[in-house]
Amino acid sequence: MMRRSYKKKTNRSKRKMHVLDPKAVTVSLAGDQARFQMVLPMNGVLFDVASAIEKTASEAGLLMMKALIDEEVEQLTGDRYRHLPDRQAVRWGTQDGHVIFAGRKVAVEKPRVRSADGREERPLRRWDAFANPRRMEQAVRNKILRRVSCRDYEGALDDICDGYGIDKSSVSRRWQAASTKQLAALMERRLDDRDLCVLVIDGKGFGDYTLITAVGVDSAGHKHVLGLCPGATENSEVCGALLDDLLERGLNRTRRYLFVIDGAKALKKAITDRFGKSTLIQRCRLHKARNIRRYLPRKHHRLLAMKLKAAFGMTDYAEAVKELRKVQDWLGSINDAAAQSLEDGFEELLTVNKLQLPALLKKLFDHTNLIESSFSLTEDLCHNVKRWRNANMAWRWAGTVLLEAEKRFHRIKGYREMPILLNKLEQLVDTQEAVA
Repeated sequence: MMRRSYKKKTNRSKRKMHVLDPKAVTVSLAGDQARFQMVLPMNGVLFDVASAIEKTASEAGLLMMKALIDEEVEQLTGDRYRHLPDRQAVRWGTQDGHVIFAGRKVAVEKPRVRSADGREERPLRRWDAFANPRRMEQAVRNKILRRVSCRDYEGALDDICDGYGIDKSSVSRRWQAASTKQLAALMERRLDDRDLCVLVIDGKGFGDYTLITAVGVDSAGHKHVLGLCPGATENSEVCGALLDDLLERGLNRTRRYLFVIDGAKALKKAITDRFGKSTLIQRCRLHKARNIRRYLPRKHHRLLAMKLKAAFGMTDYAEAVKELRKVQDWLGSINDAAAQSLEDGFEELLTVNKLQLPALLKKLFDHTNLIESSFSLTEDLCHNVKRWRNANMAWRWAGTVLLEAEKRFHRIKGYREMPILLNKLEQLVDTQEAVA
């Protein structure tokens, strides 16, 4: 009995030795005189098969492009080697060329077609579509807007086919062409169809350059990038050039707007010169608080913030003026320069209080953070830039990225209360007309 049990266990162990790994594949090779079997790991085989499928798919895509081009040639010239007395065009050999495929240039011979007398070259629409440089520009634009630098572009592409035109200098040229077109699209957009009521204007630094940028809010609460203009500083000429461009593209000079600015005197002058001295201007309270803090020691900063918050939080305009005067008196007892800084643009700090806006709108339009939030994406996407070569470069980058940021804009908080702001603006217009 013991010998049978031992023999039974031995047979069971032999059977276990022939059980194959479920993650493996068995390959059998048979010949006339020999036969053997080997086990290959399934994961490794499938990995190679997947790579082969991807490569085959890319080759199929190129073959499909070539087939479509050949079909167009046949439509123009007729069947090859067939006598057609009414033939309008003839094949004229080939020349070196390329199509844009998977974000790179791929060498493909371009067929040539001429008129029947051989004097005029006939264009191939499908070839022009596949080889259009805008396809390369679009591919480069999409990669760079996904934080891929020009020098890393080649490594970011899938290695599914051989190609060229993906070195950093070529990619840089493509990006320059694409961003130039994007900037032109932004700066040529008409503003007639946008029911704008609030314009937020502020400057943003790009290296040694400053870009004056305007973002508008329409009556439905949607945000729009209106334009930007480069300059060394926020001087009145640059600010005026931006406003003149907006007026030329459809901004209504006679309509009442609420302007929200950072407090630059040049910007205020440019606005009042074009829209009148009675224009409603809200000065950014965050910029003003920052300017005042520069005159005070750190121990007073927290108390200053509390006093300003209490004054700005007043619902009634008269009460807000009263509280802000108290802050000014307190600053005068500490530092006259700080008190003078608050006096500069005092009334413009309380424009949203004067309009008696709802709390959400008052909180939104008492600073220029709409510009800052628009540029937050710009800073993220421009971190690969090591050196701003000139103002045009900064202009192109900012315009392209701001257009991309605009796609992600949401309506402002409190957009349902925008009709209240519109009514307040219209009431002011009626009051001024009655006084005049």
